[in-house]
Amino acid sequence: MLDWLPAPLHRALLPPAYRARHIWRRMRRTPIRGCTVVITNLTGDVLLLRHSYGPKGWLLPGGGVARGEDPEAAARREVAEELGLTLGHVEALGVLNEEISGCPVTGYLFTSVTGEFPRPDNREVIEARFFPSHSLPEPLGPVTAQRIEIWRQRGLKDV
Repeated sequence: MLDWLPAPLHRALLPPAYRARHIWRRMRRTPIRGCTVVITNLTGDVLLLRHSYGPKGWLLPGGGVARGEDPEAAARREVAEELGLTLGHVEALGVLNEEISGCPVTGYLFTSVTGEFPRPDNREVIEARFFPSHSLPEPLGPVTAQRIEIWRQRGLKDV
């Protein structure tokens, strides 16, 4: 992460960088790997966040998996960087092969429980809160809704 940039400047640069990255991915169609974590608190509420860039709405924590990086390690890293949370036990729910932004994506889905409160980095993540699993906020993107449904079913059936 570009911690040396002042947070307001970092937030201002993220939207055009996000758009450029998606245009580049569409043109190249380079396969990418990502991770998503359904994090609940001790009472079962689901942690959702809003980014300073990209689609407006509530999303699950996660991000990219670097070349050679273990997907679980990437999930832990992303959650620590963006939300200041250290995850304990992490359970794998499955691997999704899908297309996002015109690129083939291998998505690793995990779940974890925390007793901590999120501390958004105020760069990529501008808000993070726990919501009762039976009363999630709108809008939820289709990718987020799909992953929450997999979590509710406790994993992919054919993985």
